[in-house]
Amino acid sequence: MKVFWKMVSWGIVSWTFSVFCMNFGYAQNYPVKPVRVVIPWPAGGSNDMAGRIVLQKVSESLGQQFVVDNRPGASGAIGAEPVAKSLADGYTLMVHSTTHLSNHFVYKKLNYDVLHDFSPISTVATQPGVFAIHPSLPVKSIKEFIQVAKSHPGQINYGSAGNGSSPHLSMALFVSMTALKLVHIPYKGGPPEVTSLLGGETQAAIPTLATVIIHLKSGRLRALGVTSLERSSLLPEIPTIAASGVPGYEMSPWIAVYGPVGVPKPIVDKLNGEINKAIKLPEVAQNLSQQGLDPLPGSVEEFNRRITKDYEKYGQLIRSIGVKPD
Repeated sequence: MKVFWKMVSWGIVSWTFSVFCMNFGYAQNYPVKPVRVVIPWPAGGSNDMAGRIVLQKVSESLGQQFVVDNRPGASGAIGAEPVAKSLADGYTLMVHSTTHLSNHFVYKKLNYDVLHDFSPISTVATQPGVFAIHPSLPVKSIKEFIQVAKSHPGQINYGSAGNGSSPHLSMALFVSMTALKLVHIPYKGGPPEVTSLLGGETQAAIPTLATVIIHLKSGRLRALGVTSLERSSLLPEIPTIAASGVPGYEMSPWIAVYGPVGVPKPIVDKLNGEINKAIKLPEVAQNLSQQGLDPLPGSVEEFNRRITKDYEKYGQLIRSIGVKPD
């Protein structure tokens, strides 16, 4: 009997070692064909720009194409579903924001689990938002906006990139902290959210800085405050919302790369290393910064800790304001 169990034990050890060697060898050669990158947001938005900027360098480094597939809708939930159901071989990736976590609390019937059906690979950047208004609104500061909104309850429309999206939660937090009554109009992503603001269909929004910086610079929109704790290097003259009459306000959502759950660890580690290497390239860091994105390199372990922390943070916020799906 002892001989039998000894043989079984050696068999398990041998099998484990074989799997390790196979995965290691697979990772050494990875990728041997083009990699599909699902971005569940419209082209031109923060997630799209961050993914394209960074993964283009990863593509050049690894010698294979990383082909972007934009699948917008439902705050990223539509594009995330096929990723969750893809083969965990490293050839299907996803670039998504913190909204990926908040969708768990917004949509009751997601066909995937945001925590357990994906392999976290690497953070890419943070995407600070900016409180922007249509120039027709006669205000030039956050304090003035609050005064006008309080004197006209329910008469100011604000747009977002969809229920539970970062722009939505950024404004929802602002509204809850100021006790304002604004009308929320959700859109399918950042670009249509900004288009509505440019056209005057909505009068205010807190889009990501990347999606509106060009319009702020041209004067087509007016910036009142940024959502981060520090002023933006792109808009140094614009104060933070926290310093403009809403003390304690802060929202700095991130953008990251995921795979379906079960991607072999050697491949996850290889991708994490390549993504971090790309982010640290001066030209990539500068390109991200010019788009209003702050580079956010980090290990897989750091990303997992960030997920745990922000899952709780966003869950509490959504429960407190009662977000409903579109």
